[in-house]
Amino acid sequence: MEEREVELTILMPCLNEAETLEICIKKAMSFLTDNHVDGEVLIADNGSTDGSQEIARRNGARVVDIEQKGYGSALRGGSEKARGKYVVMGDADDSYNFLNLMPFLEKLRAGYELVMGNRFKGGIEKGAMPPLHKYLGNPVLSFIGRIFYPSDIKDFHCGLRGYNRAAIQSLQLQTTGMEYASEMVVQATLHKLKMIEVPTTLSPDGRTRPPHLRSWRDGWRHLKFLMMYSPNWTFLYPGLILSVIGLLIMVIIGIGPSRIGAVNFGINTMMYGATSLLVGVNISLFSMFTKAYALSSGFIPNSPKTVSLLERFTVEKGVVIGVILTILGIIATIIAFVIWGSHSFGNLQPESIMKITIPATTLIAIGIELVFASFFLGILEIERKK
Repeated sequence: MEEREVELTILMPCLNEAETLEICIKKAMSFLTDNHVDGEVLIADNGSTDGSQEIARRNGARVVDIEQKGYGSALRGGSEKARGKYVVMGDADDSYNFLNLMPFLEKLRAGYELVMGNRFKGGIEKGAMPPLHKYLGNPVLSFIGRIFYPSDIKDFHCGLRGYNRAAIQSLQLQTTGMEYASEMVVQATLHKLKMIEVPTTLSPDGRTRPPHLRSWRDGWRHLKFLMMYSPNWTFLYPGLILSVIGLLIMVIIGIGPSRIGAVNFGINTMMYGATSLLVGVNISLFSMFTKAYALSSGFIPNSPKTVSLLERFTVEKGVVIGVILTILGIIATIIAFVIWGSHSFGNLQPESIMKITIPATTLIAIGIELVFASFFLGILEIERKK
């Protein structure tokens, strides 16, 4: 009987939650009984030393020990040990109401693969969320998440959520810390799982000790994760913007003197434009590297457009483009050298000659960079074919 599958596993990560664990388990058990749900309460213990394991077993919950430390590790390990077709996960600090899980289960039964709680729709009780989290952290990170990974999810970090266990396990989530919450939403979005939100309430933490969450550290880990899994927003778009700005500056100043009001823009501005162009091209190449690596490792799914682009790109094409740009830079350098020779290699007017040498050196630098970048992409292609 212990090994049989059930419909629902209510999963709680646990690290020294003796103060609130019992009430959370009792609420979860009452939900299963009152709603005639075939289920279990599973405690994923992450090394508690306050007797949480005994409290859980005494109240009818099943306990699995997760050795690897971290919020994500506990939830991932607990999900692997769960017997339910569906899982509803929630913190064991009595901040979420385990008596009101029916909206989650109904959506799961209807075919949704990830059902997120939304605390801002359901209600946040006074003192339940620090102002920094309520008005800055959660809204900003959720907003960034929706931009990077378009979806209708408004509360990326709600700790109460339900999911189809097979669907989420197929994503092979990897993170071990608090950013696990973001990873689940991001990967579900990238893999086009069927998602929806339901309102849920957030109550004040029932513990007397401080929470495990560390605002700035964990906030940065969430933001870092969002950026790492979105090469377009992290590399490509900033790179293209810098490249276009730099190129426009160089072309405008190269054509003739530029003035806005009483301010003149000359070769010094052109040098900053060249720097912007160089940095932009470099950052854009990092986007290509990341997508090529993703194609071989599978850490994020690639779109058909990306796959087609990478398959059409060859080392030879990249080298040819790089060599052409380098040659153009060398030709411009020769022109500058001839002009210098016509002045008996003496002093020149910096404004005029540097309008040639700055673009020349920029072309040479970008050309050489493209040649070596092409070989590196070729190496990544070897790994993918292997």
